[in-house]
Amino acid sequence: MGVAEFSRHLSVTDQADLIAYGRQVVATEAAALTVLGASLNAGFAQAILTIMQLRGRVIATGIGKSGHIARKFAATLSSTGTPALFVHPAEAAHGDLGMLAPGDGLVAFSNSGSTAELQPVLVYAAKLGLPVIGIASRADSLVMHHADVQLLLPRMDEACPANLAPTTSTSMMMALGDALAMTIMRARGISRSGFEALHPGGTIGKKLMRVAAVMHGRDPLPLVGLDEPMRNVILTMTTMSFGIAGVVDDAGALIGVITDGDLRRNLDGLFDSTARAVMTPDPVWVSPGCFVEDALNILNQHKITAMFTIEDAVRRRPVGLVHVHDFLRLGLA
Repeated sequence: MGVAEFSRHLSVTDQADLIAYGRQVVATEAAALTVLGASLNAGFAQAILTIMQLRGRVIATGIGKSGHIARKFAATLSSTGTPALFVHPAEAAHGDLGMLAPGDGLVAFSNSGSTAELQPVLVYAAKLGLPVIGIASRADSLVMHHADVQLLLPRMDEACPANLAPTTSTSMMMALGDALAMTIMRARGISRSGFEALHPGGTIGKKLMRVAAVMHGRDPLPLVGLDEPMRNVILTMTTMSFGIAGVVDDAGALIGVITDGDLRRNLDGLFDSTARAVMTPDPVWVSPGCFVEDALNILNQHKITAMFTIEDAVRRRPVGLVHVHDFLRLGLA
């Protein structure tokens, strides 16, 4: 029986039971995260200071599910300004121990804390004099015995119905790794600008692009004077195809905009009017240095499709224009 056929045979009661159990799993893990948050103590702060004082890199290690989390932890650190890498403990025992160097620090992930494969890495870290941060749920374990800083996970039941599959424990481990990485990022003062330098590609890179990179500014902008007849304004809007015209004063400052909505609201006597009578004053605008994601949020917040870009807030002279279609091309809108 295929999945589609199986789903058709499920009664409403059966489906409700599936949903209820899924919610129970999420609730179980959420409750464990609450307990984890409350358990953070001076050891957490000591772990932060230990990592920030390293001259080298953070080496994260773990095996199985803990290894996946350790790899993610290293990636998150690296992407937020702290050099880090993942070392697989089994590979380390076969030559990769050379990836550890004086000045580094080791963060070992293990729910039980007794994972035998971690011993060569822990012993070698001690030989090099590297500080070790241990993350485990048992204080009397191999990892914690070697750890200079112990981060003890609360002992909580797994969300698994057999209380075996790592679920609750891995959620706590992941959250603790994120808490370490984000606290370090904040302590280092890594801003969105710093994050931008580390993420030039992908969706994050697109979100952190500046408006200047996507705005229209090389070609003439749809700008008209205060006393421009509406016949000419409509011609400007139609020719440039942005659905907007900026209204500027004699000094070139943007003081209003005319959109398709303004045209509809002023249909009576429209062709006998001027830009001054039809425009919406004090329009929304954005700086060319604004992040693309923030600019898109401004468009959505004000329910508009286009806005002008202005470099000097005092002179208010338009230098470009950005349209929602520009964000669509980036795959963000």
